[in-house]
Amino acid sequence: MRIGRIPYINCYPVYGAIDRGVVSVPATLVDGVPSELNRRMAANELEVSVISAVAYARDAARYLLLPDLGITSDGAVRSVLLFSRMPAPELGGKRVLLSRSSMTSVALLRLLFANVWHSSPEFAAGDAELTNVGQFANEDHDARLVIGDAALLLNAARAGAAPGAEVHGAPYTYAYDLGAEWKRWTGLPFVFAVWVAQRTAPVREALDVHARLIESRDWGLSHLDQLAAQASTATGVALGTCAEYLSGLDYRLSYAHLAGLTDFFRRLAAVGEVPDGSLAFLPA
Repeated sequence: MRIGRIPYINCYPVYGAIDRGVVSVPATLVDGVPSELNRRMAANELEVSVISAVAYARDAARYLLLPDLGITSDGAVRSVLLFSRMPAPELGGKRVLLSRSSMTSVALLRLLFANVWHSSPEFAAGDAELTNVGQFANEDHDARLVIGDAALLLNAARAGAAPGAEVHGAPYTYAYDLGAEWKRWTGLPFVFAVWVAQRTAPVREALDVHARLIESRDWGLSHLDQLAAQASTATGVALGTCAEYLSGLDYRLSYAHLAGLTDFFRRLAAVGEVPDGSLAFLPA
C-alpha cells in the first residue's frame, strides 16, 4: 500500500505518531503538496491519500471517503488566506495570483469573490510555497492566495510573530481567512481536505490503514504540545502561534462537517465546477 501525505504542518496531528513509531502502518508514505497528491491518486499511483475536497467531488466515482478523517475548521483556519493590497470588494479587474498547490482553496476563493465580495478579478496561477515567500514582494499582483505553511508564516510575519515582517508582510494591508469568510457566509464548518481510498484498493488493507490513521490522529490530538514545537522548528513561526493553529483545526468528519462539505459541493455543482453527486464511504 502507498499512502499520500501532505508535508505541511497541518498534517502533523494525523501522521505524528506514525513518524515517531508509536503507530505502525504497513505501507509506504509518499509526500506531496495537495495538487501533487490529487494527480497521483488520479493516476492510480497511490492506494490511500489525503486529497483536496474538490478533487474528491470531481472524481468521486474513483474514490471512497475514509470515515471521520479530514482537515477542517469551524471558522478561522489560519493557513488559507488571501493577502491583498486593497479590500477584496475593490479587486475587480485587478490581478490575483492563485496558489497552484490547492484545488479546494481556489474553488472556495472563486465562490467568495462571486457571492460575498461581488468582485471579478483577473486570476493567474502563482507559486506560493515556503521557498517562494521571499519573491512575493517583487511579483506583479494586487492580491494572492497562499495556503499551508507559507500562509502561516506570512500571516505571523504581518503580526510580528515571525521574522521577516518588513520583507514579507509589508506589501499586504489586508488578509482574509477563507475559513472565517466561509463560516460568516454560511454558518457552517469548512472541509479543506479528506482522506480517500481507491475503490479498487483491497478493502481489508484499506480498512487497516484507516484504523492506523485514526489511531495516529488520536495520539496526535493528545500530544499537540510536541507537534507545535516541531511545527515551530520547521517553519520559524512562534511556538504559541503554532499551538494555536494546530488546536484550532479539527480532524474529524462530524455531521456538521459533512453539512459544510455537501453545501460547498452543492454550490460548486450549481455553477458547473463539479458534477452533482453524493458522498461514498469506505465501509469501516
